[in-house]
Amino acid sequence: MTNTKRSVTGTAPLLGPRALNRATLDRQLLLRPARLSVAAAVEHLVGLQAQNVKPPYYALAARLDGFTPEALSRLMADREAVRIVTMRSTIHTHTADDCLTLRPLVQPARDRELVTFRKGLAGVDLERLAVIARDLVETEPRTMAQLREALLREWPEADPQALAVAARCRLPLVQVTPRGLWGRSGQVRLTTAEHWLGRPAQPAPAPDAVVLRYLAAFGPASVQDMQAWAGMTRLRDAFERLRPQLVTFRDEAGVELFDLPDAPRPDPETPAPPRFLPEFDNLLLSHADRTRVVPPEHRGRSWQGNLAHRTLLVDGFLAGLWRLEEDALVIEPFDRLTRGQKGDVTAEGERMLRVMHPGSSYDIRFGVVRG
Repeated sequence: MTNTKRSVTGTAPLLGPRALNRATLDRQLLLRPARLSVAAAVEHLVGLQAQNVKPPYYALAARLDGFTPEALSRLMADREAVRIVTMRSTIHTHTADDCLTLRPLVQPARDRELVTFRKGLAGVDLERLAVIARDLVETEPRTMAQLREALLREWPEADPQALAVAARCRLPLVQVTPRGLWGRSGQVRLTTAEHWLGRPAQPAPAPDAVVLRYLAAFGPASVQDMQAWAGMTRLRDAFERLRPQLVTFRDEAGVELFDLPDAPRPDPETPAPPRFLPEFDNLLLSHADRTRVVPPEHRGRSWQGNLAHRTLLVDGFLAGLWRLEEDALVIEPFDRLTRGQKGDVTAEGERMLRVMHPGSSYDIRFGVVRG
């Protein structure tokens, strides 16, 4: 078994949690508002976690100078961005180009996912299932229930959920609009990426190329970090092939970290403004070791069962939760904020509300400290 959590000697430079925090925030466009187009930002970030409709919009509001929700919504309406299952078997918003290349990259992970449903797929010809499902969704976008019912007519003894999962795993299914558009509602209806975008899928990129993109957006990072982000295994060989063109560091546990030579690694004391992040933001989900963003004492506080909360960063680290009520932005810090921190958080909250809800009136309230 490949050891992906390789420890290194003391010769590699040490990067502590604050150094890793500032480097990652810089790559994630969270140290200062970035002057990038929405498409360029989505591409740089290698997609945005999009289990729900609104998180990609709030994620970009926290990162981009001059962002408006309509800008991302327009990309999706014009089919220049899509919602599709990719990394970690979760829905992401990707550019059209990335959709057609990254989805083939993670196909081995989707094949492994199907193994857990093999009992419910006994006797099912998966190749034939893919052909039938493709014809169904390319004739007309279908809901998962419609797809399940149609496939059940072909294999009445199979498990209905397993049939639907098999279609999702074997085909690159995108959620068609109006699902995902800002201020619109719509049932999840699916068709293939190739049909929706009007062009064929591209060959899966070499893992090496995606390693470089991951480091540009999330580095410095270990092999295990990238595997956690991608939901893939056996990436050590790609890192080893790239080793001559990368630089290496070690974290406080001695784990080897890789990085691009010219990537930003700011001073650990670089100021990090407060940021309001959505639930499922990739900043908190894309490393095996999340202490660069999540202090050990706050581990697990942004989740409750399967429910993810919207998170607040203070000084670059997870520091609380937030929610929008009918007339108020409610902020619940984990620890007591200083007067200066409270003022900065309030100012950032006001900025976020102006971007995401222009013309609306919200009070800003600090809730009970979650100690």
